Amino acid sequence: MLFKKIRYIFDEKGARNTGIIVMNKKVSLKDIASKVGVSTALVSYVLNNKKTDRIGKEIAGRIKIAAKELNYRTNQIAKSLKTNKTFTIGLIVADISNPFFSALARIIEEEADKKNYTVIFGSAEEQAEKSFKLINTLLDRQVDGFIIAPAENAESNVNYLIQHDVPFVLIDRYFPLIETNWVTLDNYKASLMAVEHLLAGGNKRPGMITYNTTLNNLRERKTGYENALRKNNIHFEKDWRKEILFDSNIKSSVEKAIDELLALPVPIDSILFASNILAFHGLKYIHSNGIKIPGDLSIITFDEMEASDLFYAPLTYLEQPVLEMGQLATKILLENIDMKKDPVQIKLDATLVVRKSTLPILFK
Repeated sequence: MLFKKIRYIFDEKGARNTGIIVMNKKVSLKDIASKVGVSTALVSYVLNNKKTDRIGKEIAGRIKIAAKELNYRTNQIAKSLKTNKTFTIGLIVADISNPFFSALARIIEEEADKKNYTVIFGSAEEQAEKSFKLINTLLDRQVDGFIIAPAENAESNVNYLIQHDVPFVLIDRYFPLIETNWVTLDNYKASLMAVEHLLAGGNKRPGMITYNTTLNNLRERKTGYENALRKNNIHFEKDWRKEILFDSNIKSSVEKAIDELLALPVPIDSILFASNILAFHGLKYIHSNGIKIPGDLSIITFDEMEASDLFYAPLTYLEQPVLEMGQLATKILLENIDMKKDPVQIKLDATLVVRKSTLPILFK
């Protein structure tokens, strides 16, 4: 920051005048070194390295205190010219209001901070056009790379980054035909595990509510659902699965889907929700209609939904390894910023957390 250097004006009799000239000067490493009584090189080492094991704790502490007292701030422009980096990462998620993405963002921010990187956030609101605008805005700010949960139909965004040789990692979602870095859940296996859990509990007609989308992660969840039924010799009925659009009418669309599933000649006896947002709206509607869980309907969803803890039947859910996902994506990106490497593609396993909403019911 800036501190004030004061020069007093004296009159001809030697008395100090009240006039003050204030000059602004940016605090430098030399100022801190002078205050502490050490070399400028030592100050630079302490302030630019998180690990200061080679420096005595007492002297390192004095340097940091002096820097704080003088309101010293790192000259990022000079630092970026020297390293050819800005030490910033662009993180673009599909919807920051979704608890899954906000948790992921927090983990990525913590991991990046360990390596002295700052994360700049953006939410694409499931729009490829907005995602592309965010990419260009962040590129204008000279970010060193990106972690992106891509929106539907955002393949051109990904190819744009590849063409411009920008380091990036896709997270949660990826495009099978584009060879690049990604970290995601094994959605097929997770969905298959969820349906087999419902069948093991005595359910014979599991339904599914998901999105009508080309996003690979959600398509894998649909395939896992279908194959779990076939694997257990249950004929897949198209009417058992309802698909809704990514739009502002999610609440009414979920309600309509539930009505249709329960109005079938032989109603479904359980539902797999493909996301926590769908489950949130579904749970509210089911409860308002007096449908008992798990007595009338067993419920399972992807991702934890904290609000369900207040419900009389907390939801069974598929827990994604958010911590590991965020850590791996950040590690892969930072490694590629330092040196371009071959694409790394990782699928992680979900954990089934069984709670009251899928307790086995006899004679269902």
